[in-house]
Amino acid sequence: MTSRRLRVLIQRLPPESATMTALRNALTPEEYAEQAQNGEPEKGRWSMDQHLLAGISDALRDLQYITVVANSDGKGRKPTRPEPMRRPGVGAGVPKKREQLTDQHADFLFNMLNPDGGAA
Repeated sequence: MTSRRLRVLIQRLPPESATMTALRNALTPEEYAEQAQNGEPEKGRWSMDQHLLAGISDALRDLQYITVVANSDGKGRKPTRPEPMRRPGVGAGVPKKREQLTDQHADFLFNMLNPDGGAA
């Protein structure tokens, strides 16, 4: 068996296999943190069970968010809506960047809302 073939076989092992667990346990804390930071789960292979668990996790986080929002008094900061767990085959959701309100836009809005110049 070639070393390339062996590498491919090891890379295709399921994450819960003894070999993959041993490789993970051999990582230094810095290497583990780097992999956690730069991981791309949407490029991995998931079983149906893992997809179902991700769906349950998303639903649970949504319910938690709804409960907090429904039971808040409306004062203070509203929590942000949880993002769905990234899944294989689904691109990462890129949050839309909100356009900043410029002075020109603010003046335009003010003039539209107050056609008489704001005089009371």
